[in-house]
Amino acid sequence: MSPRALRRAQERAAAKEARKAVISEAKLAANRANAQLSTGPVSETGKAASRLNAVKTALTGRTVLLRSDDAEAYRHHIAAYEHEYKPAGLRERELVQSLADTQWRLNRIPGLEMAIYAQGQVELEADFEEHPPELRGSMIELQTHVKYEKQLRNLHIQEARLVRRYQNEMNELRELQKERHARSENAASTAAIAPTAAVAPVGFDFATCDHADQVHAQHTPGHSANPPILQEPRASVSV
Repeated sequence: MSPRALRRAQERAAAKEARKAVISEAKLAANRANAQLSTGPVSETGKAASRLNAVKTALTGRTVLLRSDDAEAYRHHIAAYEHEYKPAGLRERELVQSLADTQWRLNRIPGLEMAIYAQGQVELEADFEEHPPELRGSMIELQTHVKYEKQLRNLHIQEARLVRRYQNEMNELRELQKERHARSENAASTAAIAPTAAVAPVGFDFATCDHADQVHAQHTPGHSANPPILQEPRASVSV
């Protein structure tokens, strides 16, 4: 592509983006009018359903500690996990923190499920006033399950996901700690079997000259092992 053609292509792209950015006054007014209509639920039933939407956020959001949670209990929960697993290194600390947070979310699920059925009890109690008292509770519970089946199913899905995550991270943590302990034991064993005996001096042991001459004489052919005994000459006796 020639420089002129390239420049024209860039100009066309810039003009297209500029047209997208321009909003007519009529469209802007329509957007503002629609925004006024999107103010959330108004009826009590709609507000209750909106509150139940927090179930998803509480289990999958990045924020683990909610406003309704006890911050002090959460700190004790984290400290208990750190005391139990004694992480060493960045990855082990991350895994222990994630395990504690995952268990904190799992502990929240039963309460959320109870809140759904409590909400159904409040909303549907008037619908079953004509039923016998011994059947009224079961009927309300059944109707609550039918009405909030989507929210209850979402709770079970999130619970299964959190359990799988917990198991995978626990397996990784155990593997890391197993390898770390093995390295520590090997290092301790190596230090225990380090040589402690004195090292013999390196060099040669030279024999004395007398000893060397004696050894040489013993191995010389024709040389007796015992040196010859010289007899003194006898004095001649004249008659």
